[in-house]
Amino acid sequence: MITGKNYIGNQLSADGSVTFKTFNPLLNLENDRIFNEASTDEINKAVAIASEAYKEFSKTSGKKKAAFLNAIADEILALDEVLIATYCSETGLPEGRARGERGRTVGQLRSFAELVKEGAWVEATIDTAQPDRQPMPKSDIRKMLVPLGPVVVFGASNFPLAYSTAGGDTAAALAAGCPVIVKSHPMHAGTGELVASAIIKASIATGMPKGVFSNLNSSGIGVGQILVAHPGVKAVGFTGSIKGGRALYDLAAKREEPIPVFAEMGSVNPVVILPKALENRGESLAKTYAGSVTLGSGQFCTNPGLILGVKGEELTQFTSSLSEEIIKIEPSCMLHPTILGAYEKNKEKAISQEALTVTADYETGVQSNFARQAITTVDGKSFLENKTLHQEVFGPFSLVVQCEDANELTTIISNLEGQLTGTLIAEDNEARKYPALIDALQNRVGRIIYNGVPTGVEVCPAMVHGGPYPASTDSRFTAVGIDSIKRWARPFSYQDWPNELLPSELKDENPLEISRVLNNTQTTAKI
Repeated sequence: MITGKNYIGNQLSADGSVTFKTFNPLLNLENDRIFNEASTDEINKAVAIASEAYKEFSKTSGKKKAAFLNAIADEILALDEVLIATYCSETGLPEGRARGERGRTVGQLRSFAELVKEGAWVEATIDTAQPDRQPMPKSDIRKMLVPLGPVVVFGASNFPLAYSTAGGDTAAALAAGCPVIVKSHPMHAGTGELVASAIIKASIATGMPKGVFSNLNSSGIGVGQILVAHPGVKAVGFTGSIKGGRALYDLAAKREEPIPVFAEMGSVNPVVILPKALENRGESLAKTYAGSVTLGSGQFCTNPGLILGVKGEELTQFTSSLSEEIIKIEPSCMLHPTILGAYEKNKEKAISQEALTVTADYETGVQSNFARQAITTVDGKSFLENKTLHQEVFGPFSLVVQCEDANELTTIISNLEGQLTGTLIAEDNEARKYPALIDALQNRVGRIIYNGVPTGVEVCPAMVHGGPYPASTDSRFTAVGIDSIKRWARPFSYQDWPNELLPSELKDENPLEISRVLNNTQTTAKI
């Protein structure tokens, strides 16, 4: 089922001369299949047919788009064990993780299908004319969200399904009415092609225009750079490193027509443990956070890389317990030797910083591509003065910061870079004593967790997965949940437009029966 070729719309293509293979980190060897990197000509063809497909797809009804999204979900499930086996062979992740991520991917597709089938997501707003208004008559003005155009989605290394070929960005963009070109991640190109085949089957079965979806292979950064610079591309979705996301953001900004890049990037996800919580349940918290730090070998964007508390016996004991617990956990496989290499390099860079102390570093021999987890600690003053300690170490690593008092803790939070999450661990009635700290945390993150762990992102309408830069390039939007569709649409107004020429969402008779804002009142009424 895996050909190693690119999908240029519905057609398989392999015109380029560059080839590569994926890697099985668990077995520490290359997989057999050879993949063909997309040529410049293939990239241009993919963008051209996406631009042509946009003319029809942007006007496709919500019901038809819903059928398409549900068909994609069905086709992914139909791949069954072939998909699971390929996923595992390209990531080193366990079968249970693969099945869970597949379920999340299917669930995302179906949630967007329900959203566009219902139709109110376009935020239809109507202000009817007032011809007799003095001193000037008022025009009839009607507004709704319309799709941006062809979107390029970059597959994520750490989520081959949920954040890649048919992941959240793709599902949201297709739901909005935007054709999608996926720049497949080279670490899981086989998984990507299988999912791409499911999308193509679904598009044909539901009568979508040719070019509504393409999947392009790449061994490096060249294909992505060409895509982002291409004038036919109107928006970009990216999940990955700050370096990669910022490079794409800058490239898009330098275009003759700049385009939005919605990048979800680095985050250390600070965890604040208040004194009473440390005193009453420090040991149990240490066990919980040892599991959270090492979950998935720390390869989550919400991994708790920074734990803060007020200096004292309780924090010292917590750090000791956390260090003991984390060493008890068997190391696990990272996604690729290059990711392991980056982890070890960044870990060593952090450990080499002055005033930092290593309290736990797994020293027993491990298999190839398995990461050794570590816990470190530093005083609050040194952390404030050394920005290197603020940087993410992608993997099973966490830094405990010992603050002099609540004021220093609040100052540290205020001086952090933007983060995806922040966590507050507190006893009953304890949190209310720290309003300045909570305010500081809110200003630095997109989501605050109370008495929990940041690892795990629920896919639901209320979820915000984003935050101030560099957690994301635009903190006004989420990358998870149905509201993420708003990234791929723009507001558009019709003034004094004939009713028969208006889109169904804005017609007087409200044929879709959606909820609209009519003269400042939310209603499903006709005009």
